[in-house]
Amino acid sequence: MEQVNAKRAVMLVVVACLVGMAVGSAVTLAVLNVQRAIPSTGLVVAVNVGVYSDVACTLNLTSIDWGTVYPGGSVSRTIYVKNTGNVPMTLSMAATGWNPAGAAGQINVTWDKENASLNSGQSTSATLTLSVLQSVSGVTSFSVNIIISGSG
Repeated sequence: MEQVNAKRAVMLVVVACLVGMAVGSAVTLAVLNVQRAIPSTGLVVAVNVGVYSDVACTLNLTSIDWGTVYPGGSVSRTIYVKNTGNVPMTLSMAATGWNPAGAAGQINVTWDKENASLNSGQSTSATLTLSVLQSVSGVTSFSVNIIISGSG
């Protein structure tokens, strides 16, 4: 009888340990997987150049839907820029009009064509990248104006 009680006690301890490990693992997983989505959008304004969504440069690009971006994450979009003038141009990009204003600095827009030159009639693909700091706070959705300019 004493042996049966000892086995039962051991079984209870083993079951309690297994339950404790399962609960602990679930809590740890839940804590490590807390994520917050940031819905977003962006308006594209072109100055002295054409900005397009297709390689043939026939579909004007006026906005970018960045989709859902998580803190610490980034997303890229390919666009096409064409020199529609008759002189060579140097490209530049700026992100302005952040809404909310506090998103600026916590969310950044960059591209791979800063100071690139385009001859008259020439087009090129460009990659815009939106990055969100891991420590972003106070921003649950945002909008920004992306201004792509050609000067020359």
